[in-house]
Amino acid sequence: MSLMLWLSLLLICVLGAMSPGPSLAVVLRQTVSNGRGHGIVAGCAHALGVGVWAIATVWGLGLLVSQHQLAYQLVSWLGAGYLAWLGYNALRYAASPTLVAEAGARESYWKAAGSGALISLLNPKLAVFFTALFAQFVSVEQTLQDQIIMVLTATLVDGIWYVLVALLFSHAHLLTWLRRHMKRLEQLTGVVLIGLSVRVVMAAQ
Repeated sequence: MSLMLWLSLLLICVLGAMSPGPSLAVVLRQTVSNGRGHGIVAGCAHALGVGVWAIATVWGLGLLVSQHQLAYQLVSWLGAGYLAWLGYNALRYAASPTLVAEAGARESYWKAAGSGALISLLNPKLAVFFTALFAQFVSVEQTLQDQIIMVLTATLVDGIWYVLVALLFSHAHLLTWLRRHMKRLEQLTGVVLIGLSVRVVMAAQ
């Protein structure tokens, strides 16, 4: 995998991880309700779940590319549509981003890990997102090393982001700061996802 291709993948993974959603809400809840350690555990467990999706997607798409070009093209179009939908919603809700963390009794680290893993493993939208995400980077000539790099990139980026979230949100005054800038974050994410959907469509033709 070339450096430029990997940097493109890295950028998409960063934007995908930073995109607000239910995963962020879970990590925030663990951080605010149970403490910094619980937020970090939940974030790392979420990253492992993302890694599972990435492995299944990379290997599945590799087989799809090598055996069924038409099916690959259809998946690419579906993925592009989903990316465009995500981008549209990010722009739509950019004016009023909401981050909610519920207060509750202190949970064990196992429960924190379970909540982080389940929000990624049991979210079918992640499967579609990763199909769209990796479709443009998969080729018949791709090596096992390239696939490992892709999986590790997605997993580590996700884990690092949510660990940072747990660290940042353990300081109350930073919560207000991030909320003030969430509009710009969602706007940037929306534009990039819509642009990526166009690129996927063009690559599938």
